[in-house]
Amino acid sequence: MDSSWIGYAALFVAGIVAGTLNVIAGGGSFLTLPILIFLGLPPGIANATNRVAIFVQNVGAVWSFKRFGVLDTRSLLWAAIPATLGAIPGTWLALSISDKAFQRTLALLMVGVTLWTLWSPKIGSGEKSPPRSRYLALGAGFFLVGIYGGFIQAGVGFLLLAATTAAGLDLVRGNAVKVLAVLCFTSVSLGIFIWQGRVDWPLGLCLAGGNLLGGLLGARLTVLAGHRWIRYIVTATILVFAVKLWWSV
Repeated sequence: MDSSWIGYAALFVAGIVAGTLNVIAGGGSFLTLPILIFLGLPPGIANATNRVAIFVQNVGAVWSFKRFGVLDTRSLLWAAIPATLGAIPGTWLALSISDKAFQRTLALLMVGVTLWTLWSPKIGSGEKSPPRSRYLALGAGFFLVGIYGGFIQAGVGFLLLAATTAAGLDLVRGNAVKVLAVLCFTSVSLGIFIWQGRVDWPLGLCLAGGNLLGGLLGARLTVLAGHRWIRYIVTATILVFAVKLWWSV
């Protein structure tokens, strides 16, 4: 593993970029997971270690959205709790898959999810919370997204935004619900990974410092500017990482 100061510095900077992307839209882990792997971590350990940064990042993001007054805590019932329940089997799936299969799966998802975001759903109607008649269907959808998030995390923000858009929320309130759901289910996933001894703490904490700064920045940018402008900037970079990751197996 490259533990030089250059490797740690690069990881910290990547964390700032990834934290910003994760809060504004999603996909930041498509940058940090390959970097952790290229620094020498086995893919399964990289997947677990990345959750340290995701957890810290979303603590800061939830605090920021709450401070801006756009976080509806009722979303705990129809979004965060179902997603957290789904993350439990998803995390165990991540623990059972081989490193080679995980790396190939990550490369395919990097391409698929990134291209999908270019045709993402339209912005919701701007409601502050979804009608009660939709709660059951939304809960089922967030449960499925939680399975994905527990398994790989990368790209889950895009899926959560699609779900909040279906709920009728605008991008700002949808992002607030998204970070709350991610914080809740990441807490459970990270706990399982720690229990199984799968976390590299020096790299995880270094990445977490960058993600925290990026999460605070991303929350501010979301409220002030929205997120569409940033998607195309990272698409080419993610696709390059995906090709390199696939052929490095």
